[in-house]
Amino acid sequence: MTLLLDPVFSSIAFGHLIVDLLNAQRPLLLTFLSVPLGLTNTAIAVISTSYILVSALSQPLLGWLADRLGTRWLATIGILWMGLFFSLAMSIRGMGTLPLLIMAGLGSAAFHPSGAKEATLRGQTHFNGREITAASYFFFFGQSALFFGPIIGGPLLDHFGTHGLLILSVFTLPLSLYVNRQLRNGSTPPQSHKNGTTSEKINRPDRIFIFALALIAALQAWCQQNMITFLPKYLFDLGQTATIYGMISALFMGGSAIGNVLGGFLADVFGKRSVAMIALALASLPLFAISKVGWSSWLYLLVPLAGALTGSVNSILVVTAQRLIPRGMALASGLIYGFMFSAGALGTLLSGLLADAWGFPPVFQMTGILTLIAAGFSLFLTRTPRLLISR
Repeated sequence: MTLLLDPVFSSIAFGHLIVDLLNAQRPLLLTFLSVPLGLTNTAIAVISTSYILVSALSQPLLGWLADRLGTRWLATIGILWMGLFFSLAMSIRGMGTLPLLIMAGLGSAAFHPSGAKEATLRGQTHFNGREITAASYFFFFGQSALFFGPIIGGPLLDHFGTHGLLILSVFTLPLSLYVNRQLRNGSTPPQSHKNGTTSEKINRPDRIFIFALALIAALQAWCQQNMITFLPKYLFDLGQTATIYGMISALFMGGSAIGNVLGGFLADVFGKRSVAMIALALASLPLFAISKVGWSSWLYLLVPLAGALTGSVNSILVVTAQRLIPRGMALASGLIYGFMFSAGALGTLLSGLLADAWGFPPVFQMTGILTLIAAGFSLFLTRTPRLLISR
């Protein structure tokens, strides 16, 4: 709780909340617009992929800038950008909404590496070195927004259409100012990258470790994006309203938020490998069950359980990447975020094609298989090597 009362941590946590509250509207919005704009499952996947890739491919560069210029302005501008382009997207009608929505993803890309770096460092200095737990708290705020986002956004869309979502983007202005004020004096200074040798020992990276980490991150992101993107459309096709499919989608992210905190705590206590392997293996069970039950009250249990188990490894993956490049933590955060978002986006694109050809239940079954594969590669997450960068 002392960490949550820290003003720097609270500012980036609430910044994460508003950024992902807007991110959470994308699947609902595309489902809502699928009929008036004539969007197929493949088209929804293409738009989601474009949105995610814009954010993903720019994150390493924006993380690199945050390491050199400081996190204050990157985080502030990211929130403001997100609010501006989301508001413009909600203010117009027709196909013009889609490119503006995609451009809003750049704001998310600017905020996330800076926020993740600050969260981990505050955990190291203000939470007895429990950096994975601290990172999990930061992600909890974002994933809580992804939980509440559909619950709030579904009724707003049902009653007011896309203009109703403007209520959410109003909060980006005061929160961006709050972040800017708190990071003015309390954030970590830009890291020095002077020419010359370093006194730190540069360890040879473990290629197997890095390959396993990348594969687990890709598969976990693909699994989560499959559920986030297609669960609303699956329930819509089964005759459910925006309020209902918004609620079920929210339960997935609510479970992911809780699982992320539990996973971070358990990883600090028992080690990241054991927690990641067990959680990902167990995640296959509710995913397979979701593909079989159709519309059923069982979804109120199965969906958040799937979210909790797949989401429990998120902070583990990000902090592990930061340990690989300790002198460029925002860069490392941007790289792992960018890689995960890209892999999730490309996987979702493939899943959209499969959903049009086979339907959603086989896609959900495939998602369960992907978690089993990721669980197997978790065996290689042993002692983290350090890849030090210098110029």
